Amino acid sequence: MKIAIAVQGRFHAFHLARALLERGCDVTVLTNYPKWAVARFGLPRSRARSFWVHGVLVRAVEKLDRGSVWSGAEAWLHSLFGRWVARQLKSGRWDVAHLWSGVAEESLTSLRGTGTRCLVMRGSSHIRVQARLLQEEEERTGFRQDRPSRWRIAREEREYALADRIIVLSSFAHGTFISEGVSAEKLSLIPLGADLQRLRPAPEVVRARQQRLLGCGPLRVLYVGAMSFQKGLWDLARMVRELGTDKFAFQFVGPQPREARAVLSELGGAVTLTSKVPETELPRVYAGGDVFVFPTIQDGYAAVLAQAAAAALPVLTTTNCSGPDLVRDGENGWVVPIRDPDALVERLRWCSDHRDEVAAMVGRIYEHFQPRDWSEVAADFEAACLETLPARSP
Repeated sequence: MKIAIAVQGRFHAFHLARALLERGCDVTVLTNYPKWAVARFGLPRSRARSFWVHGVLVRAVEKLDRGSVWSGAEAWLHSLFGRWVARQLKSGRWDVAHLWSGVAEESLTSLRGTGTRCLVMRGSSHIRVQARLLQEEEERTGFRQDRPSRWRIAREEREYALADRIIVLSSFAHGTFISEGVSAEKLSLIPLGADLQRLRPAPEVVRARQQRLLGCGPLRVLYVGAMSFQKGLWDLARMVRELGTDKFAFQFVGPQPREARAVLSELGGAVTLTSKVPETELPRVYAGGDVFVFPTIQDGYAAVLAQAAAAALPVLTTTNCSGPDLVRDGENGWVVPIRDPDALVERLRWCSDHRDEVAAMVGRIYEHFQPRDWSEVAADFEAACLETLPARSP
């Protein structure tokens, strides 16, 4: 199959493209990353078309106050990239166009009647559900949230309607589309994968974690991801304040948006804060944890959960992500409701009081739990593409 993947940035598109190439597909990635950056992630430059000027513009806007500036620039930037992608796609013939939501409308319209099947990738819950959850979080915390604009909601819903198939990444996300009236026949659930070879720890890393758990030191609680309210920052902060630092050591790794600064500063030295690290350093980060916590309010998938599981870490997360798909409760972690910091505190206290059981869980995860790798993701994606294509004559 000849497949075009259009993404405003990177997300998981480069991993998917690389795995599809290994399966023999003819793949081209349309992105606002420069070609030299694409090559850093293992994708040949010849397989990329770059609108790098758009990427520069996006980063320039994001360095400013995202609230006021982004609201005026969002429609222009998304439409600019969407029109560029549509022109690129019209210049050739494609079996499948895999388009990220928010920048897909122009291509979906221009490719109608051409025979190209169009799949829209939605990396979060249905956009109306996402907007509602963030509105509720704004009311709960008193902090303004970066919610989808009315323009973005209307645009994405038009994209959902125009798409031949909508790709979602978790049963949670799938359920939000059903609840908003989208037919199940139009949805394909394709969970993401993890780079197992890179993230799987050496046996001595696992033994060191088990020895720490069986010792007298504090339980190392690790969080990786953007420190935003959408990812559960309000509940993370409550968790830290309730548990204290006598028996627990907290490390948060990831970007620290403006919205998080006041809450993080109140935690003082109770948390070790580390800025976002390159993917190549993630194995070292995961190796330093004993338990991984991710109390997200909503995520289409949350790749860090698969990464943590691949690194043999017990996972404590919520229902509103891929947690219910990845976690077998009590075997490799636990799933709790959103906005329930008391449940987080209770479970982590249990971990601190039952270190032998947690150490045994680490061993079971290392020996038996296998997250999906990217070859499996690519196979499922290829199958979804074939379902949309007309049957060929023998």
